Amino acid sequence: MDKRCTTCEKDSQQPGTSEVLAENAGNADVTFAVKGLDCADCAANLEKNIKKCGGVVYANLNFAAARLKVAYDSAKVSPKEMMKIIQRLGYEAEIITKLVVPQKENKPWFKQTKQRMMLVSGGALLVSLLLEGLGISGFGVTLLYAAAAVCGGWNAARAGWYSLKNFVLDMNVLMTVAVLGAFLIGETSEGATVAFLFAVGNALQSFTMDKTRQSIRNLMELAPPDALVRRNGIEERLAVEEIRIGDILVTKPGERIAMDGVVASGFSRVNEAAVTGEPFPANKAVGDVVYAGTVNGNGALEIRVTKVAQDSTLMKIMELVEKAQASKAPAQQFVEVFAKYYTPAVIVLAAAVMVFPPALWQQPFSVWFYKGLVLLVIACPCALVISTPVSIVAAIGNASRQGVLIKGGAYLEQMGMLKAIVFDKTGTLTLGQPEVTEVFPFGDMSSDSLLALAAGVEKASEHPLAKAVLAKCGVAASPGKNFEALPGKGAKADIEGKTVYVGNAQLFIELGHAQETMSISVRWEERGETVMFVGTTEGIYGAIAVADTPRPNAKEALLSLRRAGIRHLAMLTGDNARVAKTIAGQVGVDSYSGQLLPEDKVCEVKNLLVEYGSVAMVGDGINDAPALAAASVGIAMGFGGTDAALETADIVLMADDLDKLPYVVELGRKTVAVIKQNIVFAIAIKVIILALTFINVTSLWLAVVADTGAACLVTLNGMRLLGGLKDKK
Repeated sequence: MDKRCTTCEKDSQQPGTSEVLAENAGNADVTFAVKGLDCADCAANLEKNIKKCGGVVYANLNFAAARLKVAYDSAKVSPKEMMKIIQRLGYEAEIITKLVVPQKENKPWFKQTKQRMMLVSGGALLVSLLLEGLGISGFGVTLLYAAAAVCGGWNAARAGWYSLKNFVLDMNVLMTVAVLGAFLIGETSEGATVAFLFAVGNALQSFTMDKTRQSIRNLMELAPPDALVRRNGIEERLAVEEIRIGDILVTKPGERIAMDGVVASGFSRVNEAAVTGEPFPANKAVGDVVYAGTVNGNGALEIRVTKVAQDSTLMKIMELVEKAQASKAPAQQFVEVFAKYYTPAVIVLAAAVMVFPPALWQQPFSVWFYKGLVLLVIACPCALVISTPVSIVAAIGNASRQGVLIKGGAYLEQMGMLKAIVFDKTGTLTLGQPEVTEVFPFGDMSSDSLLALAAGVEKASEHPLAKAVLAKCGVAASPGKNFEALPGKGAKADIEGKTVYVGNAQLFIELGHAQETMSISVRWEERGETVMFVGTTEGIYGAIAVADTPRPNAKEALLSLRRAGIRHLAMLTGDNARVAKTIAGQVGVDSYSGQLLPEDKVCEVKNLLVEYGSVAMVGDGINDAPALAAASVGIAMGFGGTDAALETADIVLMADDLDKLPYVVELGRKTVAVIKQNIVFAIAIKVIILALTFINVTSLWLAVVADTGAACLVTLNGMRLLGGLKDKK
């Protein structure tokens, strides 16, 4: 019998310090959707500015999702004042809630203020260059260059001023100094070109980052804002915030289901791709669970609401995707540490280049000042800092569309480095829907009485084997008292004054019934059936044989994992060794272990970690919690127990589909490859421009093109993960 452990959950799933502070600090909180946020370095500066606002107790800016969450004292500051600070720094903001989708930008791009200023800057620069090309110069041309610089660099200069007030040298400060410095030494065309190119680069980065953030908006837009509700015999259309648990939703053919619930009347086929990633509709009849955001087919359904809107499965998925996109992968942490030291070092080098050659060796000031300005531009770490998060955001967005929830970049990276995968048996490699195949009562006990006793013990259990017994029981079973799960062995409960046990041979051997159990077990177990004994400490009442079958796609999924580069596949189960051997042979794992307690599974996972370095554990998200926690990555089959799976594992396969595993492994490996490409490219560009600066080959505008161009290119490269890899099923 499989283990029944529900006591252990991953430490990593506990709320972080910042989350706890956000929930408890201040007497009010607000979440802003920030528009135009294209640089992680600038995002950090915006967060610092909000934190320094009087009355703000806590602020956290999720750059990947462009969400700013603030806890504040409403007597000292208001959301309106915070929005003014955001706008001063060159961004737009909108207050949102869980159930409100941020408004899309309705204006065409060429009617937006920033883009208009960029176009004016480009026009003024073009006219200036043409006039100079025709041999025309003078105050008028200089004025046009100045106009180009002001229009192109206004937003950067404004944001840079507020950065300086907070003693922060971000890219806006560095770029503004570069433009002003160019004008100071008479390089007006260079200064104007730098301002214009910087504005173009910001526009491109903003556009591409908004594309990667679209996955969260798409999820939010799936659930309709209202629904037709029958309450007290009266039908009315209500906003989802007003719908309560127990209300009846009247859902017509073709409509999106607004709330999580259970079908109370009707039959239809429901497209659940929004939740599970499965393209084929699922049959839904009375008693079946349906989810918000899914699409009703050609039948009318009446649905009894089981969760309020903010607690729906779709809302939980959206929150997990948003948190995952904000999490920092190991590669991102490395990049941020590198940028922390790199940027100040280059700024110091730029200052030294400006000062020492003219002061010590009487070199021309304008020449070395110009070189210093080039180095200031190169000091901007934007391309480097954005190289990792954009890839993580895109990959997690891709996975969410395929019905795979990945809770953070660290787990995605781990999937890219996996060498071995461990599977639980029941509900993972098998369908998890075992059926009673034979009932063998002892003595005067009838089959119905034996099943009733077993069902009385198992009524409080959620284990698949318990459900098989309850499904088979043909008579009313009185629920036992003082139910207790016995992990890896079975369960017990008090029935009619006696403690009745239901469990495997190991349990009854410990109860002193070795001879009776062993003689019966062998025959059934060799056929791949699990034997459950029913009895007390005094004797055994009988045995029940239960059989589960492998998932139809299990063998092919494991073959695909081997093709994806997984070196070792193992199966761990609390079931006996004979059943384990039969299932292992049918699905094609490399090794198997049976009759394992939860702590034994943990030991097996740790042994594989020593041998292979990176190991994933695939289980049901509830019973396998200790082993999931011990593995490098815990993967839950989520559709059967969605709520628990969403809370427990690092990765959730919403459709319980093993075919998604090879897809996730390949996505992880491709993500790791893209991150490495981005980091190498971003650093290489910096090194090349640095080298060219000292041999008089580069120029200020070329440095800007290299910097902003590199940022756009790494963003576009990361965006390939949004749609470049799909589940091949």
